[in-house]
Amino acid sequence: MLISVVVTVRNEARNIAALLDSLVTQDGPLEIVVVDAGSEDATRDIVRVYESKFDFVHLFIRGGTRGTGRNFGISKARGQAIAFIDGDAIANPFWLRELREGLASVAIVAGRTIQIGYRPFEDLERVELIVQGSDVTHPSTNLAYRRSVLEAIGGFDEWFVTAEDIDMNLRAVRAGNAIVQRANAIVYHRTRGSYFDFLKQALWNGAGRKQLTLKHGALWTAYRPFEMFRQRTTLLSLLRLGGALLGYAGYKAFGRPRSR
Repeated sequence: MLISVVVTVRNEARNIAALLDSLVTQDGPLEIVVVDAGSEDATRDIVRVYESKFDFVHLFIRGGTRGTGRNFGISKARGQAIAFIDGDAIANPFWLRELREGLASVAIVAGRTIQIGYRPFEDLERVELIVQGSDVTHPSTNLAYRRSVLEAIGGFDEWFVTAEDIDMNLRAVRAGNAIVQRANAIVYHRTRGSYFDFLKQALWNGAGRKQLTLKHGALWTAYRPFEMFRQRTTLLSLLRLGGALLGYAGYKAFGRPRSR
């Protein structure tokens, strides 16, 4: 099975070489589709070096939201399956092998994402959102879909500023697909490098949650409240929650409404 790895990037000159080094050695057949959203640093120059060395690395330029870039990447990809990873991540050497084995029997496979960087940021846990037995919060930094499912559900919703992966997972599950995790399909993802970036991420995450409710209605019943309380409460987890609530309220008040 040919797997196309789609990466959307903007200003990832510090990280993109490490990602591509981890991808070009994966088990094939594969292709790597990098979609640049208007980088102002050396990102594109670095990708072009790999493009000149490997005939399965392709660079495209397309602005817009992450959903826009990923949909464009899907349209350029040739694979029967599409794997997604972020520009600031590093794939384990067996990442694609594990995803490919999973995709042989199911349509959607989520890997295990390990946060690396500032240790307190690493320890923060993802809050699961369970829909029809599947966790739809598996991030698109480590996620693979059969192309047929992406075409059936229409890919990413380009209206989302973030949480576009949760929305797509949710629609895929409601269409009758299960999301199966492969614990050995590992991606190492860098945490935010400063408290400012951490809080900015929390604000955007909160805005994305508001967008989810605007599109899908109230989702609170799909969360696991006891799991949320089980997680260790720290100052950082409270800061993340506060930032997310601000982002949620801010998008509710000032965000772009969803067109009907």
